[in-house]
Amino acid sequence: MTMSDPIADMLTRIRNANTAKHDTVDIPASKMKVAIADILYNEGYIAKYEIVEDGAFSTIRVTLKYGADKNEKVISGLKRISKPGLRVYASSEELPKVLGGLGTAIISTNQGVITDREARKLGVGGEVLAFVW
Repeated sequence: MTMSDPIADMLTRIRNANTAKHDTVDIPASKMKVAIADILYNEGYIAKYEIVEDGAFSTIRVTLKYGADKNEKVISGLKRISKPGLRVYASSEELPKVLGGLGTAIISTNQGVITDREARKLGVGGEVLAFVW
């Protein structure tokens, strides 16, 4: 099976692991995915992530984060917005707000992969990769 959308695959793996209450989930690494993992970490959605080198391949091992009793999910939703068949772009004026600012939109800009808040601060638009809440 060829991977047409590695980012959707990453989000799906995290979503599935989260639903199944796994502690960690391994995702094939790429620069874009490391940048997304970094945002998830900085925004407090995951406990940590590390890059595991395995010969020629590297893998991102994401450690998921749960509330006090482990039944409480920190990530309640992950949604891929821009898809390979239908790219979604937003200018700096029309950056999306997720759940009225409670969630985070991950935007790929010329400044790198950043959150909607940072993009607003920098006044840049870009491709809307995903929503997390």
